[in-house]
Amino acid sequence: MISPDDSVLVVVDIQNGFISPASAHIVPLASKFIRDWAATGRPYVMTRFINYPQSLFEQLIGWSAMQASPEIDIVDELRDLIPGAVAVLDKPTYSLFTEAGASLVAEHGWRHVVVIGLDTESCVLKTAVDAFEADLVPWVVEDLVYSHAGKVAHEAGILVTGRFIGRGQIVQAQEILRTGASAASA
Repeated sequence: MISPDDSVLVVVDIQNGFISPASAHIVPLASKFIRDWAATGRPYVMTRFINYPQSLFEQLIGWSAMQASPEIDIVDELRDLIPGAVAVLDKPTYSLFTEAGASLVAEHGWRHVVVIGLDTESCVLKTAVDAFEADLVPWVVEDLVYSHAGKVAHEAGILVTGRFIGRGQIVQAQEILRTGASAASA
């Protein structure tokens, strides 16, 4: 299971611009989970996707959202958690694993990457796959990821993620918290 000594929680893009009626339920669940995770003494990192003018997102997909506040801001319900994060990484890509993100993970010696957040079929998937390809152990917390595009996109993301990193790497929040509680009491 997850090693509590060399694990990091990656809170992917829980930003105003990715909150929709479909994905809004993740916010209070993520808030509680991050607080419970932090209570075990384990580190977490938050990411913010920031699109830029003339990006490939604009040019190829026709998507120009997520370029300025308030869209790019981490949701209000998580703002008080920002100071406790090891880092808040701004990224112009899907994945945590930009040059800065990969350096951060290596610098801290994290081997297990636990992923929660938005969107399952894009930034969550890409972060998990990039961790896998960096020879790290990815874990996607299925009940703490979703897509602002809805259930079909979310389910597609879970299916593809399982194919990329192994279905056993997709876990539930309570499994992760039990691992941390065991370690904290040891």
